[in-house]
Amino acid sequence: MHGYSRRLFLRLGGAAVAGGLIPTAGAAHAADFALLRRRWQDVTAGAGFDPAVEPYRTRLMRLGRTAAGYRDTMAPAGTSLWPGLVFPSFAENTVRLQAMARAYALPGTGLTGDASLGAAVATGLDHYRRQVYAAGARPAGNWWPWQIGVPKRLLDVALLIGPHLTDRQSRALSEAVDHFVPAWRLADYSGNSTGANRVDLCTVTLLRAILRADPDKAALAVSALSPVFPYVTEGDGFYRDGSFIQHTSVPYQGGYGAVMLSGLATLFAVLRGTPWEITAPNIFDMVERSFAPFVHDGFCMDLVSGRGIGRDPYGDHKRGRMIASAILLLGDAAPAAARTRWQGLVKGWAVRDTVKPMLDEADHLGFHARLAAVLDDDAIPAAPEPAGHRLLPMSARAVHRGPGWCAGLSMASSRIGHYEHGNGENTRGWHTGSGMLYWWAKGHGDQYSDSFWPTVDPYRLPGTTVSTKRLADGAGGGWGDTCPPGRWVGGATDGTYAAVGQHLNGFESTMEAFKSWFFLDDAVVCLGAGITGRDGVPVETIVDNRRTGALLTLDQKAGWAHLAGHGGYVFHGLLRTSRESRTAGSVTRSYVTLWLDHGVDPDAAGYVYSLLPGATPAKTRARATDPAWLRVLVNTARQQGVQVPSLGLTAVNFWNAGAAGGLTASAPCAVLVRERGDGTATVTVSDPRRDLSELTVTWDRPVSRVLRGHPLLVGATTGAKLTLRWGRLSDRGGSSKTITVRLG
Repeated sequence: MHGYSRRLFLRLGGAAVAGGLIPTAGAAHAADFALLRRRWQDVTAGAGFDPAVEPYRTRLMRLGRTAAGYRDTMAPAGTSLWPGLVFPSFAENTVRLQAMARAYALPGTGLTGDASLGAAVATGLDHYRRQVYAAGARPAGNWWPWQIGVPKRLLDVALLIGPHLTDRQSRALSEAVDHFVPAWRLADYSGNSTGANRVDLCTVTLLRAILRADPDKAALAVSALSPVFPYVTEGDGFYRDGSFIQHTSVPYQGGYGAVMLSGLATLFAVLRGTPWEITAPNIFDMVERSFAPFVHDGFCMDLVSGRGIGRDPYGDHKRGRMIASAILLLGDAAPAAARTRWQGLVKGWAVRDTVKPMLDEADHLGFHARLAAVLDDDAIPAAPEPAGHRLLPMSARAVHRGPGWCAGLSMASSRIGHYEHGNGENTRGWHTGSGMLYWWAKGHGDQYSDSFWPTVDPYRLPGTTVSTKRLADGAGGGWGDTCPPGRWVGGATDGTYAAVGQHLNGFESTMEAFKSWFFLDDAVVCLGAGITGRDGVPVETIVDNRRTGALLTLDQKAGWAHLAGHGGYVFHGLLRTSRESRTAGSVTRSYVTLWLDHGVDPDAAGYVYSLLPGATPAKTRARATDPAWLRVLVNTARQQGVQVPSLGLTAVNFWNAGAAGGLTASAPCAVLVRERGDGTATVTVSDPRRDLSELTVTWDRPVSRVLRGHPLLVGATTGAKLTLRWGRLSDRGGSSKTITVRLG
C-alpha cells in the first residue's frame, strides 16, 4: 500500500468502514459515519498539506521511523506492551500506539496503510484494553485518565486504523468505554462533568458512537454539550464579561479553557454538515472576549492557567499555540467576518512571537498548514496589539495594553482562589492572587516563561503584598479552594484607563491590605493602605522581581530606579533592592528584586509607587521630579484615588462611602472620570462588591447636561455639580457603566 495516494487511501478506508465496521448504522447513517471518520482523521492527525514539501516531508518520515521502531520492539506480555516501559501507563503506552496509528493513516510516512503496522496497532490496542482498560476493571487513582485521557486516545487509535480492528475488538473497546463513561455520566451537569471536562466527555462519547456507528450515542454526545454554551453567573463556565472559570474558583482560559476551545473547534469541524451539526454562536463571541485578551505576542498569560503554570518551560507559549490552533480551526465554522478577524489576530501573534516562533513550533501538521497559509496570504493583515484595558471582575483579572507594553493583574476574592494546586503541581503558588502584577515591554516575551516559576522566590512575586510567614507546600485547600473573604475586588474602566482594587486578606495570614492600581498610557500607579498584620513577621510589598541580570540604577533621594532594558520605577519612601541567583534542579536564573518593607506586624502601613514599562532612565527621572504629573488624592483604608491632570483623569476606589477629589459616593464603589478636550467628560462607575440596590455619585464640577446615559441611570441632576443616581447594580457582575456629559 506504499504507493496509494491520500485520496485513494481515504476512499478505500471509507469503503472498508462502511462495509465492515458499521453493523448497526443502517443505510440511513452509513454515509454519515464514514464522513465522520474521515473528518476525525483530518482534524486529529492533520490535513491540508503536501507531504512531499518541507517541513512536512521530514516530519512525516520521522514519524514513520518512530512508528516502525515502536512496531518492531512491541512485545505484548501479561504485564507489559514494550519491554522496559512502565505498564500499565496512562500516557506512554497509549502515546506510542497513537504515533503508530498516525503513521498508518497519514501520507508520506513510508508506512501509510501498511498492513503489518495496522495489525500491530490493533494487537497492541486490544492487549492494553484487556490488561488495563477492560469493562469491569476498577479505576485506580485520579478519575480523569479513565474517563477522558485513555479512552480518547484509544478511540482515536481505533478510528485511524479502521478495518484492522476486528468487530470483536471494536465491540470490546466500546463496552470498556461504556463501563467507564456510562450514559448517566452526561445526565448531570455538575462535579467533574462541567466546562472543559464535559466537552471531553462528549468527545469520548462521540468517538465511541463513530466506532460502532451508533446514532443514539452521537445524538447523546451532542445534546450533552448544551449546558456548556449558556453564560453562567456562578461556578464553571463562561461569564458575560469574558471570564472562564473551572474548578469553581480558578480563572482558566489558558488551561481548561484552551482544552475546551480546542475540543469545541474539533467537534464543530467534525460534525459540520451531518445530522448532528452543532450550532452555538456565543462560542464565537468568546474567542475575542475571553481568550484573545490573555494572549500577548503568541503566549497565553499565566494568570489564567491555574496549577499548570510551572508544568513546562515556555508552557505559556505552548498554551498560546493551542489557543491559536483552535481559533483557526473554529474559523471554518464561524461567519466569514469573524473568520477574517481571527486569521488576522493569529497572524499578529505569530509575527510578534520571536521567542518561540509559532510556525516553527507548530508540531501539529494541520495547524502548521493552516498557519502557514495565513502567514503567506498578503490579503490577511496581521492585527496589531489592541490598546486599552480589559477588566474581568468575575474572575478578578485585568489586562492593560499601552504603547509597546502590556500588563496583567491577578487577584483573589470571595469567589476566586488565591491559587490552585493539585496532583503535586504549583504547590508554592500561594501568593499569585495577592495582586501579582505581570508586565511585558518589547523583547520580554520570555520573562515568565524561561524557568521563572521553579526559580522565583514564591514570597516575592511582583506586585504582591504578603506576610513573610512561612507556608507549607500545598498549603490550603486543593483545586482552587483558597478563596479569602474579601468581596471588594474589581474596579471601573472606560476601556482605555482603569481603576482596579483589591481588598486583600493574606493567604493563611492575619495580614490585611487595600491595594489599588491605576492603569494609564505609560504607567501603572500603585497604591496600598491599611496594611496590618499580626503574624510576628515582616510584611512586604514587592515592587518588582524581574528575571534578569540587567543593571539597576537607583536614586534613593530622588525616588526613582531604572532597570536597563526593562523600565523605570518612581517611589516614595525607602526602596530595598537585592540581586541574586536562584537554582531549581539544574536550572539557575538571575533576579533583581525591589520591595518596600512595612516592618513586623505593621499597623495601617501604606505605599505609593509607579511602574513605567519600557521607560528610559531620562523619562523615569523626569517623571520622579515632576510633582504636577500625579496627585495622590487619598490613600487610606476608606478610599484610594489619584488625579492625572494631563489626562483629565480622576479615579477613586471607594472602599467605604465618602468623598475624595471632588467625587462623593454613597456606598462602596469605583469611579473613574475623564475630562476631554472637546468640552465633554465621561463618568464610569462599578459595584465591585456586587451588592448595591442603589448608588448616588456626585461630581463637584459644573455640568450642563447628560449627552449619553445608561439604562441603570435612574436620575441625574446637572448644574453647579453633577449628581447621578444609579439603580440596581448588584446583578451586573461588577461591570463598568459609563455615561457622557457636557461640561458647564
